[in-house]
Amino acid sequence: MSDRTVPAASDPAAGAAPGHGPSIPYRFEPDATAAALAAEHGHLEPGTETDQVVTVAGRLMLRRIQGKLGFGTLQDGTGRIQLFAPSATTPDFEGFGALSLGDWIGVRGIVMTTRRGELSVRADEWVLLAEARRQFPDKWHGLTDTETRYRQRYVDLWVTEDSRRTFVLRSRVVSLTRQFLEARGFLEVETPVLHPIPGGALAEPFSTHHNALDQELFLRIAPELYLKRLVVGGFERVFEIGRVFRNEGMSTRHNPEFTMLELYQAYADYHDIMALVEELVAHLATEVCGSTTVAYGDRELDLSAPWRRATMDELITEHTGLEVSVDTPIDELRHECDRLEIPWEDGDGTGKLLLELYEKTVESVLWDPVFVIDYPVEVSPLSRVHRERPGYTERFEAIVAGRELGNAFSELTDPDDQRSRMEAQARAKDAGDSEAMVVDEDYLRALEYGLPPTGGLGIGIDRLVMLLANVHSIRDVVLFPTLRPEQD
Repeated sequence: MSDRTVPAASDPAAGAAPGHGPSIPYRFEPDATAAALAAEHGHLEPGTETDQVVTVAGRLMLRRIQGKLGFGTLQDGTGRIQLFAPSATTPDFEGFGALSLGDWIGVRGIVMTTRRGELSVRADEWVLLAEARRQFPDKWHGLTDTETRYRQRYVDLWVTEDSRRTFVLRSRVVSLTRQFLEARGFLEVETPVLHPIPGGALAEPFSTHHNALDQELFLRIAPELYLKRLVVGGFERVFEIGRVFRNEGMSTRHNPEFTMLELYQAYADYHDIMALVEELVAHLATEVCGSTTVAYGDRELDLSAPWRRATMDELITEHTGLEVSVDTPIDELRHECDRLEIPWEDGDGTGKLLLELYEKTVESVLWDPVFVIDYPVEVSPLSRVHRERPGYTERFEAIVAGRELGNAFSELTDPDDQRSRMEAQARAKDAGDSEAMVVDEDYLRALEYGLPPTGGLGIGIDRLVMLLANVHSIRDVVLFPTLRPEQD
């Protein structure tokens, strides 16, 4: 490849890197972006030259030479702008023509339009900023191999516009969520990622070893128990947006590490949290999609409030015709599970069997937003018992388009009841349930200092973004998803 032109020492790219060729500067200082130029000069008539000189930088995504004229498409973080390079005024015109697609370059020149009306920056000066030694995919076909898109996200973001758009949307969702909660008096906090005891959810943890303490630690499966400790400590409204880790299988809905929003609000119950979820999701949809009615797949979803509230029992009856509850004899529930080819274990109680029936026959067909309320005590070890329905808790899951979006409940505040449930979980763990909890004595001690009535919520940010971005795999909303080792 031929030598590339170097700006003078007074130019934005002054200072070349010894050992990297004279054309690679240590820094470069653009003063304009593609989007800003389009906004300011989009009205120019064809064949217009302005007296405005700008400096732009980005990747060269297209390049063509037509006789003594060169053209390029420069892409920066905001969009694309054409480069116009006439041989008469472009330094090292041959070098410009020899640039590779994907090369980073800096260009300084006047803002103009070509005779065809294309807004352009004339390449009065240009410099190579980084050489693309690997070939970029063809513009018209993009990065078509899905596995390569996930492994080489640094390429995918340049050549797949939908991918770039999705991750910009994700960033906005997180930012808007923070603003929404802070405007309602919530305080953002950070809690430990390394836990001495796994807890806060029913999931299998990743473990690690701390050498100095000679102690096994666990990557958190949820920040829940630490956040509720903060409510005990007097922070009445707290939230955390952070990574959690679960040592489970991978699918279009599951990645071993994912982002969770968890919040806790003192003096609230699960009805208050339902209202908060409706308001938050509708707000995010309006801000990032322009409406509370969004497309998902080939169907529409209306995310505006109010969402339907329906008990788990009610939905099972509605979709299967079965009249069941936690009071249904266990042999009858086992029979129905066998009939529907739903596996069960000897230690499963009526609450667990009821949950299995719901998850296998109902959840995936719930399209419109619905709060599935009143889960059995057996499967809700951190939820407060229902004030009117023995055997149930004040817990809900928000289901949209057939998948869980969030999980919430009126929090269990009684330390004696919490101990009893943790001990039941510990027995299940000893019996072989790898996802069951263990007894957390420090958390129980915190409850003994008094946890006021509290509503709590966990929302999977990844699934929320999937919904709003209209994508169907969690790998499309996680910048660097977990993948199997790459094969040679």
